[in-house]
Amino acid sequence: MRVLQSKSIAGQVDEILLERIRSGVYSAGSRIPSESELSDELGVSRATVRTVLAKLAANGFVIRKQGDGTYVNEHAHRVSAHFGNLWDLTELIAGNGYNPSIRLISMTKRPATEKEALVLALETGEELICLQRLFYADQQAVILADNAIPVSLLREPIENIDGGLHIRDIFDQYFHQKIAFVLTNIRSIVLGAEVQEFLGGEAGRPILQLQTTFYEKNNLPLALGVNIFDDSFLHLSLAQAWS
Repeated sequence: MRVLQSKSIAGQVDEILLERIRSGVYSAGSRIPSESELSDELGVSRATVRTVLAKLAANGFVIRKQGDGTYVNEHAHRVSAHFGNLWDLTELIAGNGYNPSIRLISMTKRPATEKEALVLALETGEELICLQRLFYADQQAVILADNAIPVSLLREPIENIDGGLHIRDIFDQYFHQKIAFVLTNIRSIVLGAEVQEFLGGEAGRPILQLQTTFYEKNNLPLALGVNIFDDSFLHLSLAQAWS
């Protein structure tokens, strides 16, 4: 298998190795091919492979043993998300063993609140595009997601936006922006009637809320997100390597 040129080489190698770990091609506790073997197989430099393996190790998927090689973490199959991709809701669903899909509920424009304007470096009242979307695990609704994006970043007609795309692809295709990193805050809230309408379950029960802020590479804030996460159906397991 050779990487293509449609996205960053390191990103493609990361996806390939992570998929092999998740699918069991590299089984838990097994030693994966060496840097030179992966470099030859994938047609990339050893430096690229080394960078990707370091990232996988930092996120807890592999363990690197000096002079011995790189091994799949025996607990890797339990990791449904890692700190670098906690905001990636489709990956979170797939990590739980389900097929993710997205349904657009609404797309509207409204003025930014004072708090939103402060976080997004806008003037109060500047317009935001607000996407409300429902994420499914197979046929089960599991995450209600709201994203607020400054209209000033839009580079394509708003009516062209496909709300069923991954948020990364929405930014790429319609805003011509790349998400570099995301800050996520996790808190417990009480399931209200509005969210219950979409996620079901008993009103008043505790449920998780993931608050996200998306940034581009120069630390410019791109968007805000509020994701209501049904942890009675999905399991959120995090891995982080300690040095």
